[in-house]
Amino acid sequence: MVTAINRRDADDDEVGQFLIGLARGTAGALLFALPMLMTMEMWFLGLYANSWRLLLLCILNLPLLLLLARRIGFENIHSWSQALRDAITAYGLGIAVSAAVLLLFGILNDQITASNIVAKIALQSVPASIGALLGRSQLGQHSDAEDEEEGEYSGETGYLHELFMMVVGALFLSLNVAPTEEMILIAYKVTPYHILALCLLSIAITHGFVYALHFKGSHQLHEGQKWWQSFIRFTLPGYVIAIAISIYTLWTFERLDHTSLSQIMSAAVILGVPASIGAASARLIL
Repeated sequence: MVTAINRRDADDDEVGQFLIGLARGTAGALLFALPMLMTMEMWFLGLYANSWRLLLLCILNLPLLLLLARRIGFENIHSWSQALRDAITAYGLGIAVSAAVLLLFGILNDQITASNIVAKIALQSVPASIGALLGRSQLGQHSDAEDEEEGEYSGETGYLHELFMMVVGALFLSLNVAPTEEMILIAYKVTPYHILALCLLSIAITHGFVYALHFKGSHQLHEGQKWWQSFIRFTLPGYVIAIAISIYTLWTFERLDHTSLSQIMSAAVILGVPASIGAASARLIL
């Protein structure tokens, strides 16, 4: 009898924790995706965006969410099956939140075809689903020490895991600005000297976030380790990741079509500024 009661209490507690995780995920989706949900360019992209590129973005988002959920799911994650469940849940939350907000703002009311509605929601659901998972790390009540006791968090992670977190951070922040018209305007206004300065600034900011400024969660140089070792191991790969993600997001949003190589690189370096900040700050956030 006592065992049955304890088992039922444990099940109720697990359900309660999962519901709390869902609430935090919804809040995270709103918090992180609302600026994009209220951006006119993101609405219009649903009308003319290449359907295959949009489908590729949505497909790639699922394994990204899976790996992210393995680290910060709605509950303490102990297996890949649980991570997959949370990744699908986060994607579902991203779709639901995006559809609800766009409907409340009247963005979907004037759509003639169902394909336009699906495209607009699918486009917004990618950052919203990432925000849903980030909501746990940002809105949760556990401290780092408590998470470490539960086996969920460790201050030191593997090198490939660090690079993956940079990908997530770069993608999330670049999605905020890649669709905007300002990206095109800046690309036309800058000179090669501006591009060089932006490149150097992005690298300096990346290194500062990861090592120099000693933010909570940032790397600390080990005794006897030279600054250039961390620069080569983390800063430069982080910037390369930021540029690669920038090129991919610009390509997805058709910002690189019918442009020269120099214009492509200029646009990538410009978008690489927020993307590199996102890559560098990913460890601090996650």
